[in-house]
Amino acid sequence: MGERTLEVLRGINLTIAHGELIAVIGASGAGKSTLLHILGLLERPTKGAVTFEGRDLFSLSDQSQAEFRNRRIGFVFQFHHLLPEFTALENACMPALIQGRSTQDIEGEATAILKEVGLSERLHHKPGELSGGEQQRVAVARALLQKPDLVLADEPTGNLDTHTGDALFGLMRDLNKARGTTFVIVTHNDKLSAQADRIIHMQDGQIV
Repeated sequence: MGERTLEVLRGINLTIAHGELIAVIGASGAGKSTLLHILGLLERPTKGAVTFEGRDLFSLSDQSQAEFRNRRIGFVFQFHHLLPEFTALENACMPALIQGRSTQDIEGEATAILKEVGLSERLHHKPGELSGGEQQRVAVARALLQKPDLVLADEPTGNLDTHTGDALFGLMRDLNKARGTTFVIVTHNDKLSAQADRIIHMQDGQIV
């Protein structure tokens, strides 16, 4: 920031095992979202390494990083970022369409995932016709379509009421167990974080 350097993360050393469900907690400004963005190759660290199965991901070209992100990582954000002009089914298909797969090739997979997250009756509804919880379920289905190894979720229940938020977190826990997908979830909800395999508490850019 001009002549001023702002250190968001400082000395992070973290290992995540396959199949874990991890909750990341801490006050606003602690660096949680930045950590998630670096894990997801959305932001580049000024130094250090992010390794996946022994490979430093930031040593890859920008195109290779984009391909890795598309195939191996799923994202669920606090604001679902669904495209309003497309149906639930079309939104869920987006990551595979970006990859270049045909709609005909992936509609069956997307339909199955939407049914798995409880939206079998909402396939052809647009986001404006869905509740907040249903919209987030579409976002979860979209994140899972490419069968990613890792799902990164940034306050996925932040805009939901308590009951709906509990149900969504329970869904992610069930998918984690059933599929073996690794989840890293940033949350302010102590009740939900207590259900994780491990809690990472961040403060002032460090893991405490």
